[in-house]
Amino acid sequence: MRAALGLTAAAGLLAAWLLSGCASVPAPAPQPLPEPRPPPPAVPATRAQGTAIARAAALMIGAPYHFGGADAAGFDCSGLALYAHETVGLAIPRTALEQQHAARPVPMAELSPGDLVFFRIRSRHVDHVGVYAGDGRFIHAPRAGVAVSYADLSRGFYAQHLVSAGRFW
Repeated sequence: MRAALGLTAAAGLLAAWLLSGCASVPAPAPQPLPEPRPPPPAVPATRAQGTAIARAAALMIGAPYHFGGADAAGFDCSGLALYAHETVGLAIPRTALEQQHAARPVPMAELSPGDLVFFRIRSRHVDHVGVYAGDGRFIHAPRAGVAVSYADLSRGFYAQHLVSAGRFW
């Protein structure tokens, strides 16, 4: 019996020693979670975007006027501005007045192609918009029966009704 107790004690000591060995090996330190990466910076607006907006509007020269239209089948003024901005991936409001309110104001002396120019034609509020093309000209869908065309900002009817300018790019 003494031998059996000796065997049991030896087995117990061996087990304790083995278990203590596991406890003496340090557990790997928990790895900290990686720092969340900041979102990529927004693509900075460039004059190239503005130029692309003006180019998209210019490609629609000759398209028919269509009240509520916003595609090559026909445009109204704000539909043309909306379409030209969508070609570069920019979403803007639908109406001329909403576009004016949402756009970042641009001083007339700092107009660049792709900026929007806003007019009061028949209302106390802005009711017409065009896409500035450069050199004092803008592209717009004037009214029923008149196709998308260029107009002059520096003199005449539109110069008298020009209210402000704005930018989304």
